[in-house]
Amino acid sequence: MRIVDLLHRWGGGILGLVLLVLGLTGTVLLHKEEWIMLPHASDARIEDPKALADLTAKLLAKSPDTASIIYPTERFGLAQMRNAQGGGAYANRAGEIVASWETQWERPELWLFDLHHHLFAGETGEIVSGIAGLSAVIFVITGSILWWRTRRTFRLRLLPARLSRPAILVHHRDLGIVVAPLLFLTALTGTMMIFRPVATIVLSPFSSPGAIERDFAPPTYTGGELLPSLDWAAIVIKAHQTYPGAQLRIIALPKKAGDPITIRMKQGAEWLPNGRTLLWFDAGSGNLITNRSALEMATGTQIFNMAYPVHAAKVGGLLYRLVMTFCGIAMTLLGSFTVWSFWFKRSRTKPS
Repeated sequence: MRIVDLLHRWGGGILGLVLLVLGLTGTVLLHKEEWIMLPHASDARIEDPKALADLTAKLLAKSPDTASIIYPTERFGLAQMRNAQGGGAYANRAGEIVASWETQWERPELWLFDLHHHLFAGETGEIVSGIAGLSAVIFVITGSILWWRTRRTFRLRLLPARLSRPAILVHHRDLGIVVAPLLFLTALTGTMMIFRPVATIVLSPFSSPGAIERDFAPPTYTGGELLPSLDWAAIVIKAHQTYPGAQLRIIALPKKAGDPITIRMKQGAEWLPNGRTLLWFDAGSGNLITNRSALEMATGTQIFNMAYPVHAAKVGGLLYRLVMTFCGIAMTLLGSFTVWSFWFKRSRTKPS
């Protein structure tokens, strides 16, 4: 038990600051659709395929360097364009630009997302976040073991009674056990998205190794270069004919000559906000190459597709967002007080 205690305390003391950042930024991002507050952000989602096709053509004509378009949702009524240089814009359903940016630092929702996912450090930061998430899973398990010894003294407080180390430890123990299931779920789903081997291990009872990669892999295909005069109306309408009732969510243009256009759609049974139903179109002709329904992917892949909406409260409505908000606040408090008590409030033995 002493080894468990040492691992829990030292791990928390070292990674507590990262977990604080992840908890705080994640909590704020849960409600970004409500606080962005741009003109037309509350407009209704566009459902008509012809209107979506017209919007696509207008946006690409205005911004030829666009790399992708993310279409409006029920909670956010603006389309988002992004280019390969990190710039982008929001546009209303008429194709009018309501906000634009050259770098992510001009939009708080973008740099907060980068901080939460990459700690402003690209792939290295993402790895650190993944390690912190995996450690959080271990913290929940070891913390629950340690709590069991003192379960009879349980008393729930949102904040410590005092800023003394004993009071902080009691608060950490009792608040931690209350949010343990949510913390475990949040940390595990986040780690699964960053470290594919973790997802493979968790989902091994449901699918064979490599199933996710196979389901997400684009077709082996070399087509023509992207035509400026491509018939986007035909492409968008063909996508809706292929999956009637599905929402058009993302169009990603080719990164290099010969690559196809990728479209993501969301069918009614999918939890993932942007869906994982995939269609690939030839960039030179606009012809459909192949398509893949998210509902026909391997069972493990379908479960993996639920990781993000569960992690980011993109399913379950306002009630689940509020539950995850409490989880995020608790994670922020646990991380901050852990760092404070471990590094600044440790008792020191006076010399004899």
